[in-house]
Amino acid sequence: MSGIRAEMITETIKTKRHQKLANRVFLAPIYMLAIFLLSACGDPIKDKITQQQPITEQRVKQLANALDNNQVRNATLIKQYADKVSAQKPDLSQLVNEFRKDASSQGPMYLALVDRLNTIKNNPNMFSSNQAIFDELINIYQAADPVLFSDALSDPLNVLADMSDGLLPRINSLPKSQSQQINNAQDFGTGEQLIGNPSYGHWNTGSNGMSFWAWYGMYSMMGDVFGSRRTYYNDWGSRRNYSYYNDYGRTRYSSPSQLKSQNQLDTRTKKSFQSRGKKYTSAYSKNRSGASSLSSQSKTAQSSAKRFQSKSLNKSSYSSKYKSTKKASFRNSRTSTSRGFRRGK
Repeated sequence: MSGIRAEMITETIKTKRHQKLANRVFLAPIYMLAIFLLSACGDPIKDKITQQQPITEQRVKQLANALDNNQVRNATLIKQYADKVSAQKPDLSQLVNEFRKDASSQGPMYLALVDRLNTIKNNPNMFSSNQAIFDELINIYQAADPVLFSDALSDPLNVLADMSDGLLPRINSLPKSQSQQINNAQDFGTGEQLIGNPSYGHWNTGSNGMSFWAWYGMYSMMGDVFGSRRTYYNDWGSRRNYSYYNDYGRTRYSSPSQLKSQNQLDTRTKKSFQSRGKKYTSAYSKNRSGASSLSSQSKTAQSSAKRFQSKSLNKSSYSSKYKSTKKASFRNSRTSTSRGFRRGK
């Protein structure tokens, strides 16, 4: 009996081993399928980035071709206006030639799009998330739309118009006196459409803690030639006039770090006013009136910009880990490229 019992125990053990082996063979394909599905669904945003990046790169290249081949309306007008202002005021030729660059792929606004695209390609870790990278790709793609970009060029174009002392009409914008009256705006001098646009200058904080507008290189001639006094942010923020960049294009033609810097400055100024019991109207709290004949793309972009802006008020799309690196990198870029290769300064 003991022999039979031993055989029964041995058979039971063998049966259990066979069942375990069979289970492993049966479950292996299921495990492999689960692993495959998990890997395939790892990060859908990353797949979107992979698809969107070459599309955005292509759009930026197409914009360069359109600019250099006179296929962007306001770029073509910039060339015509530049010729007329140079003939009218030869002493302003150097300044006028800076604005002439806006009509080509060597203009500051176009090169700013290239800079932002290169940041995505070469320094993706500077962004806080893959979603932030994808959002920036979409922003650049929309900004590179030739029609939208033409609208954005209305600012430098209208600076040339103002330089002509009324000889040339403003484009896509009401006359200065009219928009100034509508907006109860202060006159910040010739070139005021470009104040706040990081392609042409930046807000610099003095030793007294007050922030003022500092032009890049040759653009500083506007203050010298036209006798414009220094523009302080606390004055400009509450009394600025209409400009395309500040009222329609800010979220499209600014990097995430530039947007955050602008919002922080505006918030800081507002708190300063409140601490002294004074009222402050934010530079970006409402759109100023003054646009005329803008494209449907600009109006659509404005609506989506309001939704995008709410995300950028309290957080940056750039990773905090790389914040100091990005800030230094941007400052060095402005010093070496913006005033050298990019703007011929």
